[in-house]
Amino acid sequence: MRTTVTTSDGVELSVRVRGPEQAPTLVCVHGYPDNARLWDGVLAEWPDGWRVITYDVRGAGSSDRPRDRDAYHLDRLAEDLREVVDAVSPGRPVHLLGHDWGSIQAWHALEGPWLDGRVASFTSISGPSLAHAFRWLRAGWLRPRSAAAVSSQLVRSSYIGFFRTPVLPELAWRTGVATALVRRREPAEPAPVTADAVAGLDLYRANMRGGQARDRARPRPVTVPVQVLAPRADPFVGVPLQTELESWVPNLRVRRIPGSHWVVRADPARVASAAAEFAAYVEGAAETRALKRARRGTLRVGRFDGRLVVVTGGANGIGRATALAFAREGADLVLADIDASALAETARAVRDAGVTVVTHHVDVADAGAMERFVEEVVRDCGVPDVVVNNAGIGLAGRVLDTTEDEWRRLVDVNFWGVLHGCRLFAPHMVERGEGGHLVNVASMAAYLPNPMLPAYSTVKAAVLMLSESLRAELAATDVGVSAVCPGFVDTGIVGATRFAGTDESEQERRRQRAQRFYTARKARPELVARDVLRAVEEDLPVVTPTVEAKAARLAARWTPGLVRAALRRR
Repeated sequence: MRTTVTTSDGVELSVRVRGPEQAPTLVCVHGYPDNARLWDGVLAEWPDGWRVITYDVRGAGSSDRPRDRDAYHLDRLAEDLREVVDAVSPGRPVHLLGHDWGSIQAWHALEGPWLDGRVASFTSISGPSLAHAFRWLRAGWLRPRSAAAVSSQLVRSSYIGFFRTPVLPELAWRTGVATALVRRREPAEPAPVTADAVAGLDLYRANMRGGQARDRARPRPVTVPVQVLAPRADPFVGVPLQTELESWVPNLRVRRIPGSHWVVRADPARVASAAAEFAAYVEGAAETRALKRARRGTLRVGRFDGRLVVVTGGANGIGRATALAFAREGADLVLADIDASALAETARAVRDAGVTVVTHHVDVADAGAMERFVEEVVRDCGVPDVVVNNAGIGLAGRVLDTTEDEWRRLVDVNFWGVLHGCRLFAPHMVERGEGGHLVNVASMAAYLPNPMLPAYSTVKAAVLMLSESLRAELAATDVGVSAVCPGFVDTGIVGATRFAGTDESEQERRRQRAQRFYTARKARPELVARDVLRAVEEDLPVVTPTVEAKAARLAARWTPGLVRAALRRR
């Protein structure tokens, strides 16, 4: 149904209404140089049981196009939004969904008095509050770590200066030059209506005049629940500007999604799913894992609140310590191991931290078993946010003493086990489109030629190279990959290590001697677990949890000749 809302200054806004009058209401606000047809794909994907409102903002589509530049001021646009909301849902708060300038004007209305008590939630896409943007840019210059992001955003926003100039922008739109430039950035984007593009230029001229950044009053905090969908490849609005809002929006969720500026049109199913999920939660539905994962600021209980973490080899040693560390930071766990009794004990300890845990009896060397494991995890628990490929075995002894079967078992567990975890879980993370992290536990032996552990060193070197290669491959997908290379850590692995070329009595003697050394070293698995969490949080390519691991990595990188000479003397 089409209707018209006449604003207090006489502008007629064209409004489309779909859905039953008593249903919860969604109001969609488009940006520049679009009109309300931007939302057609999202409406086609939106679930039933909602009343959905779209309207052409002033200057666009079938709405009036005022000639006075001041008619496009944000205060006037906020008043328009309030009048639309009052007309379509006079007795019930609405949910807002905004893109680009539609999001900008929604932020402005929420910062001021226009929508007090009238909004249940707001999902923002590629459109920051201008007041926040000005403060973010100004403060960024004072923080060295933010300077690069600020500089990048200024480059992205350079078109604004051109849009504020007289005559030339209109000429660019009417001759097709501006459309061609947009098509270079967004090849699939249809050409805008020229009249919409020309009239909307006054959005920039009315709201980004010289001195406004200085004169704009500090807005009130936005207290309604807010979700930001930040396209990672937006050429105009960078992710930091869109998402660094914790000090200003106490009830905030942030979801980095694949796509560019016009993701609303390019991927309407993803936008509809995320926005509907959030609005349904505010209406009383259960909070999904995706929304828990998206929490920011004071909503977070722990650093990994709501995340789903998979740990292979999770029953003992580094795997157990890592599982407990993630649990203490709010993550839910899926643990896999071949040691059923130890796995059950670790699961009890994880539950004591107040999170959920699921266990699987899995041999990571078995490709079929790993495929079934991954299928069950994704089906029953969802796509994991973090996968820690930790399961491994030890093997010592000379190359010439190591049998083919010993090599094969070592490679199957320590390399193929890691590769299975990466190649089977990563596609699900990529398809979901909201990032993730793979952590592969390698070893200091990966970069230190070692005549005592040659087979182990060789396989761990392969794990390290796999991790670094896969990290480069997945860089554009927001899925991180880290290799963890600990040194001598008392994990219990020595007790199960084989010493090639020796009989059982000699193996036991060597195990006891090695265990005495590891015990005296006093490096605990918790040290490695701490660095696993840090690797995920900071997206680090390689971490070296122990002093000797750090020293060996430096020596291998800067003085490889000395390392080889020292090893020859052993």
